[in-house]
Amino acid sequence: MKENDIHLRVDTFTLGPLENNTYLLWEEKSKQVVLIDPTYDTQIILDEIKALHLNLTEVWITHAHFDHLIGIPLLLRSFETSPQIGLHSADLNLWRTDAGAQSFNLHISLPKDPDFYFSDGQILKIGEIRVQVLHVPGHTPGHVIFYAPQSKIAFCGDVIFYHSIGRTDLPGGDFETLIAGIKSKLFTLPPDTRLLCGHGPETTVEEEKKNNSFLQ
Repeated sequence: MKENDIHLRVDTFTLGPLENNTYLLWEEKSKQVVLIDPTYDTQIILDEIKALHLNLTEVWITHAHFDHLIGIPLLLRSFETSPQIGLHSADLNLWRTDAGAQSFNLHISLPKDPDFYFSDGQILKIGEIRVQVLHVPGHTPGHVIFYAPQSKIAFCGDVIFYHSIGRTDLPGGDFETLIAGIKSKLFTLPPDTRLLCGHGPETTVEEEKKNNSFLQ
């Protein structure tokens, strides 16, 4: 198969009280699927996976805040062979302590630790599609971005938003670290790279370089 024939399909679901963006990524030939940041109302995504006869193999978590992973228990109960859960190890303590839910007077219970851990520069695959892991801490210590260079898309979690950035006032947050990471990692990507955020509309590297007041 020629590289140009490989196509990454991205389905976006905006779900839950915090209007999280959850992303379903699949390579059309193999129908292999990865889910990024399962939030509330995950059954909606499960219904689509089953209707399209897709094969959910892995769940990638950008960071361990509860609203980006609260759908995991339902996912694990819904398949005979559970998908593998990935997280950066620097967010493991957050994962194990209610995923930050206690800061909002909430409680969640995750059934187990992640199955594998991301590292900066690691190459992941969805079928024949390569996805690079970029470690960009500051919102949380282990926050990562998933960058698909062939498709010119970066899945940014809560690192950056349209004309804004992720909050840094929660435990483990650090403003200077976040700004430095955005400039050294995210802003070195091609200007037309689409930035698909954890909340709100998508943007581009070029747009945020020019118009994000936090990063001037």
